[in-house]
Amino acid sequence: MKPLSVSDDIIPLGQFKARASGIIKDLADRGNALVITQNGRPAFVVMSPVEFDRMREREAFLVAMAQGLANVKAGRVIDDEEMREQLDAEFGLLEEE
Repeated sequence: MKPLSVSDDIIPLGQFKARASGIIKDLADRGNALVITQNGRPAFVVMSPVEFDRMREREAFLVAMAQGLANVKAGRVIDDEEMREQLDAEFGLLEEE
């Protein structure tokens, strides 16, 4: 997602209401979210479904990375030979080509 541009990416609710159809059509091309204000304060954020999915995928990746690093720090790791033995026990020996 591109950085927020104060001049382009923050609009008042009244302007959003007046131009909602066009703004929604342009969301896919924006590459970033749009902040809608009400009474001069941020009220909600609008973004394309594609950008929303990207944001959620990045969040899931970062959570998984943090969990992995915590496992390493806590010593909850095994070496590759032990992993191979566990996989072989679970799924059988891998056939070599």
